[in-house]
Amino acid sequence: MNTSAFPPLILPPWVRSLAAGVPEAPENAVPLPPAPLGTVFALGEEVGWAVPPRPFELLFGRDEDNVNIPLGVKDKRISRVHGRLVCHGSEWTIRNEGRLPMLLPGDSMLLSGHERVIEHSYMPVYIGDLSEAVHCLEIRLIGGKRTPDDGAADDETAVPGKHDLSEIERLVLTSLAQRYLRGLPRPQPVSWRQVADDMRRSRFAADRNWNEGTAARVVAGVRERLSHPEYRPRVAGLLRDEVFGEPLGNALNDNLIRALLQSTTLDPEDLRRLDADDPA
Repeated sequence: MNTSAFPPLILPPWVRSLAAGVPEAPENAVPLPPAPLGTVFALGEEVGWAVPPRPFELLFGRDEDNVNIPLGVKDKRISRVHGRLVCHGSEWTIRNEGRLPMLLPGDSMLLSGHERVIEHSYMPVYIGDLSEAVHCLEIRLIGGKRTPDDGAADDETAVPGKHDLSEIERLVLTSLAQRYLRGLPRPQPVSWRQVADDMRRSRFAADRNWNEGTAARVVAGVRERLSHPEYRPRVAGLLRDEVFGEPLGNALNDNLIRALLQSTTLDPEDLRRLDADDPA
């Protein structure tokens, strides 16, 4: 595809997440043109860009007047220019220009002054003080690493293997997985007490009496359904005889959460509903 048909552009406000692919335009909105291979989509807290493969730089950081993508505008821990996405003609790299490290998938970090090639189709980047606030830059690369069955490069709106969850299951699992969704390093599931407390505070889950056992049964039901031999795509590692080590329950839930994240069944957008009733 001729990249002149897809110039660098600011993403419209209806693009609110890239976790499940480049979204389709809502009714009556102007759709984005088909993106050529090598196009990078980058989305911050308010502003996003899409740039086809060509010599180009996208700056992100706290100085909203002098960067392309403002990130952590009111957070002094974020550098004025915390990083940059750079296209070297055919490949994109991300470089950390700030003081704080960038947290990448797989618990890896990109330290100050370091640079890394963007290879995968989707890469969330987290920056901030983990005890206070974390800011996310979502990056989606058209034509990044994928399986052969993932389809054409302009077919990024669908993610194979996504699992169906009820509204209650989604809310409970968002609570259980909140450390992962907030980008904390070496995350683990929160306690059942924390999940039950979150459910009691939520107006979306007010139709039942919540305690630790109630929350655990919801999650156990999801593990049982996703691990059934006839379920497709079946998720491994959710049954007691498939996992070794202690604490066993924590390992089973960790495997479940990672499967839901990898399939983009859960993504950081789900935290908005969980946090809607948080008095903090």
